[in-house]
Amino acid sequence: MKEQLTTTENPSQNPKNPLSRRGFMLKTTLALGAVTIVPRHVLGMGFVAPSDKINLGFIGLGRQSEGLARRFINETSAQIIAGSDVWSTKNKWFRKQVQKQYAEKYGKGSYEGVTTYAQYKELLERKDIDAVVVATPDHWHAIQSIDAMKAGKHLFCEKPLSHRVSEGIAMVKTAAETGAVVQTGSMQRSWENFRKASELVRNGYLGEIQKVLVNVGDPARDYDLLPEKLPKKVDWNLWCGPAPMLAYNHRLAPSKNKVKFWPDWRKFKETGGGILCDWGAHMFDIAQWALGMDRTGPVKYLPPENPAAVRGLRMYYENGIEMVHQDFDRGWGVRFIGSEGSLDISRNYLETNPASILSVQLKDSDTHLYDAKGNHYQDWLDAIKNKTKPICDVQTGHRSATICNLANIAYQLGRELNWDPVAEKFKEDAEANALLSRKNRDYS
Repeated sequence: MKEQLTTTENPSQNPKNPLSRRGFMLKTTLALGAVTIVPRHVLGMGFVAPSDKINLGFIGLGRQSEGLARRFINETSAQIIAGSDVWSTKNKWFRKQVQKQYAEKYGKGSYEGVTTYAQYKELLERKDIDAVVVATPDHWHAIQSIDAMKAGKHLFCEKPLSHRVSEGIAMVKTAAETGAVVQTGSMQRSWENFRKASELVRNGYLGEIQKVLVNVGDPARDYDLLPEKLPKKVDWNLWCGPAPMLAYNHRLAPSKNKVKFWPDWRKFKETGGGILCDWGAHMFDIAQWALGMDRTGPVKYLPPENPAAVRGLRMYYENGIEMVHQDFDRGWGVRFIGSEGSLDISRNYLETNPASILSVQLKDSDTHLYDAKGNHYQDWLDAIKNKTKPICDVQTGHRSATICNLANIAYQLGRELNWDPVAEKFKEDAEANALLSRKNRDYS
């Protein structure tokens, strides 16, 4: 029996044109039964045969890229063939690391096949790259992701998906226009314990949910690191990109990845969203999933009275459920409080009170959440091949990032904010709405 061919149409091509080059080739091939796999360059951008490897390019080759590359090399059917970074040191490091891992995987003494670029747009010009992984600092996510999707690439973007709410809206729109399959790097959704916790909450085994406590780090603050001598092996103008031109400090952006700290760009308004966004994109995301709120979010934000406080923000969903940014003394995690019990979930624990709730077996009639089988990365690749949505698609990632970005605005303004999750604007609040976007610096 011949293998059945499936296609993903290029959105820029008229799908009603029966004599399009791709349509003609497919129909001719199927009619003649001549081959079972058509080369990618014949079918055009966006097509991946079920039996074909997906070629990946990485944009952003910092510390996070090492773990991501290892995952895609060892746990998926993809092939990394390119990378891009503004640091020449990181381009060299990435190429060496990835080629070493492939040599070990294939049992070869050496492996060549990874090209790196100082300019990410050069990577996007390659016709043999099917999809890209964006792992740059937050302030670059939207620009590079949108460029990638418009170049005909599918997208895996690290969390938080966007640095500003307006950016997330644009990313959702671009994905819809281009047909790109987008996975947000909120990989906790693909872990069994987080799915189990969310299913217990979603199906009412805690009773009626009254409150959710989410403990993650502090809101973003203004950049305040002392200037240091700028290393020669970086294009600092491009590193800053759309952000203001910041004084260099190695804590903000180390020249090498083998350091004993995570770079501090996450902490600052100019380049990140604070640890509130960095970890909030994980933990608020789980709250959204468990509550069934993936296409919406809280409608009211009430910051603490103390303007210096970094915890205590209260958020309310339209159904009355209260969610609080609060430390409940168990590290970064989420606590669901219901009328019949409570549940604590993090990367280190899953516990319920009473304990018997944890042993509940879901009924066939219960809601069973998407199961990515523990592999967030292959789930994305499978979605590309099957033309389906991955577990944390662009709209889901955008809504979770929105909560984090709005939380930062609430802490900054220090007053009640009312949010319209349909219009994606604050109600009658020009000052707050102005903070949903920013004017990017001209870095050309």
